[in-house]
Parts: sequence; C-alpha cells; structure tokens
Amino acid sequence: PWLVALDPDSGKPIWKTAGNLPSYGSLLAGRFGNVDQIVGHDVGSLGGWDVATGKRLWRLIPEHPKDFNVATPIQFGNQLLVMTENNGTRLFDFSDDGIIVPRPVAVYAELASDTHTPVVVHDRLCGVFEGLHCLDLKHRLRPLWTSRDRAFEAHASLITDDRRVLVTTLHGELLLIDVQADAPTIIGRARVFPTEAGLYSHPALVGSRLYLRGSDSVVALELN
Repeated sequence: PWLVALDPDSGKPIWKTAGNLPSYGSLLAGRFGNVDQIVGHDVGSLGGWDVATGKRLWRLIPEHPKDFNVATPIQFGNQLLVMTENNGTRLFDFSDDGIIVPRPVAVYAELASDTHTPVVVHDRLCGVFEGLHCLDLKHRLRPLWTSRDRAFEAHASLITDDRRVLVTTLHGELLLIDVQADAPTIIGRARVFPTEAGLYSHPALVGSRLYLRGSDSVVALELN
C-alpha cells in the first residue's frame, strides 16, 4: 500500500490505499473545499486523499515533469501553496467538493528550490532560492523583497515564529530575519560551523535550545 491510516490507540490499520511510489516531501492533513483530506506528492503527481476512506480525490500532474517534490505543500486558508524546482511556486484554489482547480491562481517562478520547504509568517511566504524571497500571499504571490546576501545562495533550513525566520545555511551559518519588515532585515547572524561543507539536516528546536547536526559534530545553542 502507498498510504495507510492507523488507529492511534491500537496501531491497527483502518484503511490502506494503493498508489505510485512516494516522493520526498511530507504529507499534510487539511480541509480544502469543505472536504477533509490528506495532500501530498507521489513520485509523479500532487494528490488529495479522503481522510475517512483513503480514496484518491484528485491528481495534478505538473506542466514540467520530473520534480523531486522535496518541499511539503503548505495550506494557506482554503488554498494550497506548492513549490518545486521545475515549476516554481504556485498557489491553488479548490472547488466546493474538494477538488483542486488545475490552473493556479498565482505563480512565482523565481522561488524554485529543490531542497527545502518555505515557511509562512501571517500572510507572507519566505523561501530560499538564489536569494531569500518574501512574497505576499494575499496578493497573488507579489514579491515584497529579496535578499541577495551570499548566505542565501544555496540550501537553507527555515524555522519561524509570528514575525521572524531563523535560517540555517548550507555552510553552517545561522541568521535571524525580520520577515515583517519592508526590506530585508538581518537581526543577527553567527557562524556555527566554521568549516562546514554541507549542512543539510534540519535543526531541532526544544524549548529555547536549538540543536544543529553538522558533518562532524552536534551543537546546542541557547536562544535567549
């Protein structure tokens, strides 16, 4: 089976559904078009599955194929935000019966990472691809600003609260960004791993401590 629903108390399967091989991104559960569904990528398409039965409700094949589908889709109200490397960032609507509208309501081609999931801060989307992009979700992904700082040239991991984004870069640098500002605003930055060549692991936040796993060591930072 491709997708399995389990009883949280007993661990026994409630339903199983067949499908294509899974992709890299995670699934999300949400209510779209008045229907509770599970949304995510398999190896070749984006889809939605009925929460109660596991039935596939819809399938969306992208215009440009062979995405890695690393980024997890994001719910924004009753809309779905999707980012992939071959098709950019897109915002989709749903019909009342829970079926995605194939034509996106907005497209921003310049944000097209294949390694991380962007984050939403209120009505703003923040993601890294050859720069740090901040987009207005309420106005058709209108770009608000882009930072071309060299730290944002490659892979990054993002964590957010209700105003700021904490960015962990490929080469072991940590940056705190004020996303609600009118221009790119770096509140603080620190080099955690001076000689890191490839920091791909996502950080873990436990209370006020941030745990980072580099190539040769694990570091815990106190975020006061």
